[in-house]
Amino acid sequence: MAYVMPTEFVTKMIDAGESKVFMSTRDTLIRAYMAGAILALAAAFAITITVQTGQPLLGAVLFPVGFCLLYLMGFDLLTGVFTLAPLALIDKRPGVTVGGVLRNWTLVFFGNFAGALTVALFMAIIFTFGFTTEPNAVGVKIGHIGEGRTVGYAAHGAAGMLTLFIRGVLCNWMVSTGVVAAMMSTSVSGKVIGMWMPIMLFFYMGFEHSIVNMFLFPSGLMLGGNFSIYDYLVWNEIPTVVGNLVGGLTFVGLTLYSTHARTAPKRVVA
Repeated sequence: MAYVMPTEFVTKMIDAGESKVFMSTRDTLIRAYMAGAILALAAAFAITITVQTGQPLLGAVLFPVGFCLLYLMGFDLLTGVFTLAPLALIDKRPGVTVGGVLRNWTLVFFGNFAGALTVALFMAIIFTFGFTTEPNAVGVKIGHIGEGRTVGYAAHGAAGMLTLFIRGVLCNWMVSTGVVAAMMSTSVSGKVIGMWMPIMLFFYMGFEHSIVNMFLFPSGLMLGGNFSIYDYLVWNEIPTVVGNLVGGLTFVGLTLYSTHARTAPKRVVA
């Protein structure tokens, strides 16, 4: 569980961002697809635990298994590349452009969405025996989550939108902290411990994660949730994506970069 110093793991962050910008389209899409699918399965797992045990904390404690697996296998979430890819641009790595960063974000978004949507369809089939019966208890719960976190925000107007945005910010503050925490250790156990804590926190607190929502809300629509695609996009996904971008880049990427990669001159004592 060897600890990696901040100056070293911030360099790893910049290197990782550079590698993602230059990754081939095929590899970017495959890695994003698998990340979205695995995280969606973890969300379904956590909700199932919560429904069957009545203990939301237990679901949150076990949800990070999906995040740890996808990270260790080198797959990519939009929330992670929001934080890492811009650092390579800010650090002026050769060949890294704004267009390259936006290309990476776009590919990862669609890859994550395709993976999460695949699992949403698979789980909806399981929860309804191939759409031949009413959803089981877990399916009903997912439908209610979709309603509460779309029309529930809309009912509060601008205040609801602000709350949704802030939950998105706080979410990727924690998720990107998990990404970085994995770089703080050179052992698998150290990486897992580092990732586990902030991911558990975000899930239990009900913060808004754009990729988890790519599973929850399409699945909720398939399972009879009383909200629309418009509600999902306008009153959840789009503001969540923006909040995730602000949270990860501002509170994790830029803070670590500015104080460890571009440290200010030492104070001169008179």
